[in-house]
Amino acid sequence: MKKIPRTMSTQHPDNVTMPFFTEGTSFRGEDEIKEAYYVFSHLHCDEQMWDCEGKEVDEFVIKKLLSRYDNFFKNNRIGKDLFITLRVPNPMVEKSEAKILLETLESAPRSYDTASLFYGNDNIPPISEVILPMTTSTESINRVYYYYRDFVVGKQHKKCFESDINIKEWIGEFKPETIEVIPLFEDIPYMLSADTMVENYLKDKQFPHQRVFLGRSDPALNYGMLPAILVVKIALQRLYALQERIKVPIYPILGLGSNPFRGNLTPFSVDECLAEYPSVQTFTIQSAFKYDYDEGEVRNAIEKINNHTRKPPPGIHEEKALDITERLAAAYREQITNLAPLINDIARFVPRRRMRKLHIGLFGYSRNVKGVTLPRVISFCASLYSIGLPPELLGLHYLTEKDLLFLEEAYPYFLEDISFAASYYNKDVTKLISPKIAKEIEKVLGMIKYTENLLHSEYTSQIVEAFLAKKEETMTENIIAAGKIRRFLG
Repeated sequence: MKKIPRTMSTQHPDNVTMPFFTEGTSFRGEDEIKEAYYVFSHLHCDEQMWDCEGKEVDEFVIKKLLSRYDNFFKNNRIGKDLFITLRVPNPMVEKSEAKILLETLESAPRSYDTASLFYGNDNIPPISEVILPMTTSTESINRVYYYYRDFVVGKQHKKCFESDINIKEWIGEFKPETIEVIPLFEDIPYMLSADTMVENYLKDKQFPHQRVFLGRSDPALNYGMLPAILVVKIALQRLYALQERIKVPIYPILGLGSNPFRGNLTPFSVDECLAEYPSVQTFTIQSAFKYDYDEGEVRNAIEKINNHTRKPPPGIHEEKALDITERLAAAYREQITNLAPLINDIARFVPRRRMRKLHIGLFGYSRNVKGVTLPRVISFCASLYSIGLPPELLGLHYLTEKDLLFLEEAYPYFLEDISFAASYYNKDVTKLISPKIAKEIEKVLGMIKYTENLLHSEYTSQIVEAFLAKKEETMTENIIAAGKIRRFLG
């Protein structure tokens, strides 16, 4: 049976510290080749997500890895022991990137040929899966699957003209014959129907298993942290029920960042995340996790995930969870509408850690949430943390005593996570926000016990004062200094 990875390194730019193998303040294209080797050889991740969105796609990633690090990869087989998984653009949303999908799919047979020459002829493709972001329908998953099967591989049986040899005889055989599509659900309505879409997708296919990716960052950006967590738990419960019903193993991937708003997965919180999401097969290892902690701590944490045994999800009362989700999402969006101009102003000073145009968030796509647009979620979080307003605190003022009782079972680490985030709250932020929001935040802080991180507050106070005085030259420097204390940028 094919190995299903437990840890997936990603290219999310949430790190403050740059790794030793880079020279500048952000990753360049060749740095990402080095990174893939590093996370396999030093950190022991099973998988590297290779992002083909919003940048010049390096379609030769397999060739470069095998030629530069041949001794390592001879003993650690790509496609069997270690995995490169391509994240492709979604043509229904990213119109300007649409044809990159086709280029990326065309690269899979070429990578197969490269690996066959390197390893000797056999049937293990180095690239066998692609991730489709912002999945909204079964049709969108099927399009990628059938386009690859019928047009990328299927063309080998065609002829350039009537009396000619076919393309397979001319160019050579195209393999793998099919490619597996991993749907990535990033918006709450589609996460709640992920099981239905996946079931419909599998109806006419005989797959030994199916991987399904659930996002945590964009749902939090759009609806608030707590709604995102509760919906992930519902989606995991429904996917497990689907697996039991159709007797096809479903392997969830969960995208978790370092701060609680984006998932709270750090080398120090692995046990809590494994307990919170026991049915998840693959956890994302994002850049702050990899580079803002000691390498030994990172490697030990990754090995703990790799060696952990997966279990069924804990039950969650869906009706109660959805009621809280609806109320808190409305409260969160009301606050975000008010805060958006401030967030966008601060985001200009957040340093970029990857030189690319990552896909914009769902607020940016829809542009219909009271006309609000926001930066990508990492810059969003970095902006709010940098002025002493952790985004985890937003929207929670609508919680009732009854809700808190429910959360004791549904989300046991809730108060602990909010207390951790609140340690980065700085009352100076009230100089920048409305009295109404300040009062709502005070109500949330009254629910918990926390200790203010005074060193972090020193930097965030300087950022607030510099912003008010329009002394912008120190902003980025202090944003980085505050991020180093937190061990994440955003």
